[in-house]
Amino acid sequence: MTAPLRSGEPVTVNVALADRGYDIVIGRGLLASLGTRIAKLRPGARTAIVTDETVAKLHREAAESALKSAAIETSSIIVPAGEGSKNYATFEKVCEAIIAARIERNDLVVALGGGVIGDLAGFAAASTRRGLDFVQVPTTLLAQVDSSVGGKTGINSAQGKNLVGAFHQPVLVIADTALLDTLPKRDFAAGYAEVVKYSLLGDAAFFSWLESNWRDVFAGGPGREHAIAVCCRAKAGIVARDERETGERALLNLGHTFGHAFEAAAGYSSRLLHGEAVALGCVLAFEFSARRGLVSAQEATRVASHLAAAGLPTKIRDVQGGAPTVDQLMTLISQDKKVKRGKLTFILVRGIGQAFVENDVDAEDVRAFLGEKLAA
Repeated sequence: MTAPLRSGEPVTVNVALADRGYDIVIGRGLLASLGTRIAKLRPGARTAIVTDETVAKLHREAAESALKSAAIETSSIIVPAGEGSKNYATFEKVCEAIIAARIERNDLVVALGGGVIGDLAGFAAASTRRGLDFVQVPTTLLAQVDSSVGGKTGINSAQGKNLVGAFHQPVLVIADTALLDTLPKRDFAAGYAEVVKYSLLGDAAFFSWLESNWRDVFAGGPGREHAIAVCCRAKAGIVARDERETGERALLNLGHTFGHAFEAAAGYSSRLLHGEAVALGCVLAFEFSARRGLVSAQEATRVASHLAAAGLPTKIRDVQGGAPTVDQLMTLISQDKKVKRGKLTFILVRGIGQAFVENDVDAEDVRAFLGEKLAA
């Protein structure tokens, strides 16, 4: 564990991918430096900002001003807010708008928004003109600690989440923590689930730190920058070692196999936000691991108690609008990207900070476990 950052002191985390490496810059007030950073990185480039209606009202003007102050030509592409924009129709709209804006291969796409915008804009950048570089400016906690880093981009299929996409690394990530001040409490809490996930998969000391300091993270104190930096360092290291998820990077999916199934069953709607689904999924992963004798019930309860204290769902009955059936969940789980030759793969745990990949999990064990949880 590193010492907490002083408030207002930016920190840079490098994602070491040889000639495709890039920096994540973390700190308050960094949006104002967007233009100067891009001008230094890509002199003479024009930009197209991709954002959503909600973020545009809050931060578009500041982003455009920062770019124009550095003499960077820019245009904006605005899509509806929410997971529903990660679809084929919106993807087409963004690609066509980038082409119409005459963004060329030496120009840049700027993803200004949360995880949905980062995934959508990144996939459009990867596809348009056979590949444009892009900059991530994440505006949510979830995006700052997770989805803006690592190059996973994509859209949802009717058959599951993120099933159409590409690995396409950004050339820069600017994580302005002041932008998180505008987040509704529910959205911030959803992002916090991903922060907790990092501690659960490989850093027990960080989990203990979060138990003591999570309120400071929520309040915007120095703990916020510290938590984001710890998560970014962890992900940067994993991505550098396993960019395309052939091994260790799969650990970042802790909670996601269960979580994605519940998220899809809720129709990718406000009934269950992605981070809320991850929180529920992490609890279920610990409880499923406990059921298999891998971890104590006490540790599973400790995880659930912390997530619940932060305002996150930890039981299936916490999901708004009613629960899906076991058959629905099993169908969705069978479409998970980690499935190999029809065999289920889960990220399970031997303790807090001790996640591992378990291949060939018996589907009937999962079905029985979910049946018990749905009946509880």
